[in-house]
Amino acid sequence: MDSKPGESSHSPDGRTAGGSPGETKARWRKALIDKRQSLPDRLWRNDQLQRVMRVFLVNRPDTVIGAYWPIKGEFDPLPALFRWQEAGLEEDAQSQQRHRRIGLPVINKIDKTLTFHTWYPGCPMEEDAYGIPKPKDTEVVVPTLIFVPCVGYGPGGYRLGYGGGFYDRTLATLRPRPVTVGLGYDFAFVPELRPEPHDVPLDAVLVDSGVAWPVD
Repeated sequence: MDSKPGESSHSPDGRTAGGSPGETKARWRKALIDKRQSLPDRLWRNDQLQRVMRVFLVNRPDTVIGAYWPIKGEFDPLPALFRWQEAGLEEDAQSQQRHRRIGLPVINKIDKTLTFHTWYPGCPMEEDAYGIPKPKDTEVVVPTLIFVPCVGYGPGGYRLGYGGGFYDRTLATLRPRPVTVGLGYDFAFVPELRPEPHDVPLDAVLVDSGVAWPVD
């Protein structure tokens, strides 16, 4: 049975956390990624999270949203965002609002931060240095909301990522700071996850069972 917030005091691999914080997080990452890549009910979970995303976006004022290209069994946010973009085109025809745009991250090799480049279905793509597809030669955009992939998430909206620090460094440089929304599966809640001094909580976390953070 999948654990929900408050149901378990054990780490995702079923053992009490031990070792250094870095070793513990590495163990959590491996267990959660392994589970994510072998989900028997992936299609159902993805459909549920797509619905949660669409509801979340209904009253948002954003016209530029950053997202990510899914890897390692991550939830794919792009279908829901494309529907959001199409809805914006319908509004444009009636009210002349700005067209909605979707951005995908491109890694700056020098300072290891992210910039977001326009993505649309069928746009030219190329692999970055990490083998992840990115838009090729499209316009740079500045999102006011960024959907962030979560390997795991903990109390207070803190995120367990891959450990590269790309989002932390990027968010530290953006002014005004965009709204950050984590996306993941509900089994990825890690009760023992505690923030390090450089960690900044997400503004919200959406999972297949609903809004995991902020808690009502």
